[in-house]
Amino acid sequence: MFRGKRCVAMLLAGGQGSRLKALTNNIAKPAVAFGGKYRLIDFTLSNCINSNIDTVGVLTQYEPMLLNRYIGNGETWGLDLTYGGVAILPPHRHSAGGDWYYGTANAVYQNFAFIDKYHPAYVLVLSGDHIYKMNYRLMIDYHEEKGAACTVAVIDVDKKEASRFGIAMTDGDGRVTEFEEKPANPQSTQASMGVYVFDRQVLLDYLVRDDRDPGSDKDFGKNIIPAMLAGGEEIYAYTYGGYWRDVGTVRSYMQAHMDLLGKRPELNLNDEGWKIYYKHPPMCPQYIGFGAVVENCLIAEGCRIEGTVRNSVLFSGVCVEKGAVVDNSVIMAGGTVGTGAVVINSVLDERVVVDSGAKAGGFDEEIHIIGSGDRVAAQGKRAVTEEGG
Repeated sequence: MFRGKRCVAMLLAGGQGSRLKALTNNIAKPAVAFGGKYRLIDFTLSNCINSNIDTVGVLTQYEPMLLNRYIGNGETWGLDLTYGGVAILPPHRHSAGGDWYYGTANAVYQNFAFIDKYHPAYVLVLSGDHIYKMNYRLMIDYHEEKGAACTVAVIDVDKKEASRFGIAMTDGDGRVTEFEEKPANPQSTQASMGVYVFDRQVLLDYLVRDDRDPGSDKDFGKNIIPAMLAGGEEIYAYTYGGYWRDVGTVRSYMQAHMDLLGKRPELNLNDEGWKIYYKHPPMCPQYIGFGAVVENCLIAEGCRIEGTVRNSVLFSGVCVEKGAVVDNSVIMAGGTVGTGAVVINSVLDERVVVDSGAKAGGFDEEIHIIGSGDRVAAQGKRAVTEEGG
């Protein structure tokens, strides 16, 4: 007898990510470039295929064009399948109505027909803008073992950071007893990672109720999880002990890049057992010129380095000319740092040109952002900063 898929993943990829400033002016947050050759969404998509989850709905909304084109038919991640694979799910009109997605829960609810097409036992809900490597299959096994209606992936965070997240309180068996979304005074440091496993029918029941509630924010953390707790459903916390970072601010985005550097990086991208797949045009090898200095960096293919680069991540096709200095910075694809120019504590979006003798950033606590295609002239800098981010 045909039983359908064990699990279908619904990947939320419609976020604007406004706290990333110029980096998300024209693209959705999951499409933001990361790590020299990836985009944020590559990590979640790679986690799916590495976990043997081969049916993924990608829910897009804000500035979807680049993301849609980048994902395509999913071939890069092995998701170009006849039955299953990846599907782009934008807001749409249908016979029952349809509208913009009003929240994370509403986005999944509007696309439940996609889920039902595969008759899964479980629905895995994911965010497309986090940096981590996680085997979802182990979490689904845990969900089954516990006989849970819902399982929430949690990670222990610093007490002073806990108010930024959904916080779970649990008993000795891992059962969630309370859940608060971004509480002012957190009672726990178990932060939700935005990764949920639901029994399909239970999820549908609560999404239907939530849709009928005019006072709901249509959000998993704010509404669905608390409603399930109030309804007496069995909810468990699955503790994840690996690397995970929500790059929701410029500072966390920069720190995640620094986590890639060093002899023992916090996040190892050179892991044969858990590859991160990506779509990238072929380019020539990097060139390091005579007299160039490169220390503690990730340098992608197609780069030409004739100056000094330290503690930085350079994407493909970046040129650092003679006498130029790049320190503690991220330079995205196609950027140019002219002769004698200086770039410090900065994130340069794609195709930024720093003229010869010009300066971007500085040795201060601010992280300076320069938008896509911008130019920094020798007379001054064009930069947007995130203070305290």
